[in-house]
Amino acid sequence: MKKIVILGAGTAGTMVANHLNKVMDRSQWNITIVDQDPIHYYQAGYVFVPFGLANEKRLVKPKSKYIPDSVKMVQASIELIDAPNNQVQLANNSVLDYDYLIICTGTDIYPEETPGLAEHEWGKSIHSFYTLQTSVDLRRAIRDFQGGRIVVNVVENPIKCPVAPMEFLMLADAYFTKQGIRDRVELIYATPLSGAFTKPIASKRIGDLLEKKNIIVEPDFYIERADPDAKKIISYDEREINYDLLVSIPLNKGADVIGKSGLGDDLNYSPVNPHTFLSDKFQNIFVLGDASNAPTSKAGSVAHYAVDLFSENFKHYTEGKNLTETFDGHANCFIESGYGKGVLLDFNYEQEPLPGRFPIPVIGPFSLLQESFLNHWGKLSFEWMYWNILMRGFKIPLSPTLSMAGKWTE
Repeated sequence: MKKIVILGAGTAGTMVANHLNKVMDRSQWNITIVDQDPIHYYQAGYVFVPFGLANEKRLVKPKSKYIPDSVKMVQASIELIDAPNNQVQLANNSVLDYDYLIICTGTDIYPEETPGLAEHEWGKSIHSFYTLQTSVDLRRAIRDFQGGRIVVNVVENPIKCPVAPMEFLMLADAYFTKQGIRDRVELIYATPLSGAFTKPIASKRIGDLLEKKNIIVEPDFYIERADPDAKKIISYDEREINYDLLVSIPLNKGADVIGKSGLGDDLNYSPVNPHTFLSDKFQNIFVLGDASNAPTSKAGSVAHYAVDLFSENFKHYTEGKNLTETFDGHANCFIESGYGKGVLLDFNYEQEPLPGRFPIPVIGPFSLLQESFLNHWGKLSFEWMYWNILMRGFKIPLSPTLSMAGKWTE
């Protein structure tokens, strides 16, 4: 029997386990998935928690519920990937041999990498919403906030869900308006980008939306350190921004074991072919989801489209056929904009987000780069689709590659 080992049972790992379980000849292939955490988290729901819009209990489910019975699940932390010898060493002293390795170890926050951030004010005047626990802690801070300056700061890109910081700010605008104290709350977005988003058309449109909501964008802000006692953040060019409440999106990095195993770049992301996800270093290692250095958004929609294309491609590869460069970086992002509305982005490696209708031209029902109530409901309905369709390896009847149908060029 040949062996496939999948490292990580998050979004990408769970989907690829389900897809490969269906397409591979299970009389010829054993599939094992490894993860130290028994809990699966719906991370797209974290941004709602600080404003009391989501109960954290609904965002967690057992990972074992979504792994096929025929796939062996091992709960253990990964000590080392010994790629030259096709082995994975686990912290429980066991060793897994593999013929093919699929790395889906994701990305996480490292606030300790920024001086002053993860010190005595962490969880007090400095918070984050990029883990479930920090989202819950931030909820208490938001509830008790009676006025002052809230600064949302992205330490460095890439980050998980690049639109989440803007979602937080617009939800904060709506929350404090409802509380009747919006005039006493100053909202600032300090970002290393030159605008609200990475691409010019979306950056202009979203920037205009933030401006209408009286949210100030501080561009090209590369934080060098935080001063938790003086309650300010300082950039490398010595600009200072004072805050009463700092909401940090800390440095995002891949899993430490990736760097330790010599498979990562400076941020522990594995270099891959961005269209096939084949490792640049080893011909029997693939890297999916947030763990790779592919220049696309680190978001669930990207993992979904990538895995849809990956499974058949991988099967053909194991049969001695050439890989087809099928994935184009396709991503969708729903952005909550408050007051029961949302904005939708649809783009890929080459094509920036454009206005239009999605997924059906003219009809939609979702509008691109425009606020709408339907976009908000699209965001909310995705949670059900995530648990019941994507995590079980079913396909959504949407093209995994970008379609220009329904988009309006500018």
